[in-house]
Formats: sequence, C-alpha cells, structure tokens
Amino acid sequence: MKLDLKALAVTGAILWGGSVFLMGIANLVWAGYGAQFLAWLTFYPGYHAGRSFGQVVIVTVYAAFDGLFGAVIFGWLYNRLAKSTA
Repeated sequence: MKLDLKALAVTGAILWGGSVFLMGIANLVWAGYGAQFLAWLTFYPGYHAGRSFGQVVIVTVYAAFDGLFGAVIFGWLYNRLAKSTA
C-alpha cells in the first residue's frame, strides 16, 4: 500500500498546527493552561511563548509547516521501505 503524500502532508499540517493553535487559544482564555507545552515550542524562531494572539499565530504557522514537512518525510520513508519489502 502506497501513501498519498499530498493527503498525508495536509493531514500532518492540520493535526499539528491545529493542536498548537487550540492550545494557544486555550492559554489565552485560561491563563497558565498549557504554558509548559507552549514554552517548550520556543525553538521556533520568533516565538516567545507570550500570551498574545500574535504569538499564537506565529507558533501555529510554524507548527503547520513542521507538521507538513514531517508528514512528507514520514510518508516518503514509508513508501520507500514498503516498496523494498514487497
């Protein structure tokens, strides 16, 4: 079975970007909620784990691209290995 890289890439971007976005919004609504998780994401350039909507947008964009590229790499590797074992 071969994975569709486009569908997997969009799925990865939606899942990771959406998860980070929801955590960021929850942190804006309830102060302190998910603060350690969001602080862990400060490896993204330009993101400083501040409680502002601008910071949520920045980290969401980075996370979406991260999820997209991670899913493409995963799918490519899976397709390569599945082909070699068949």
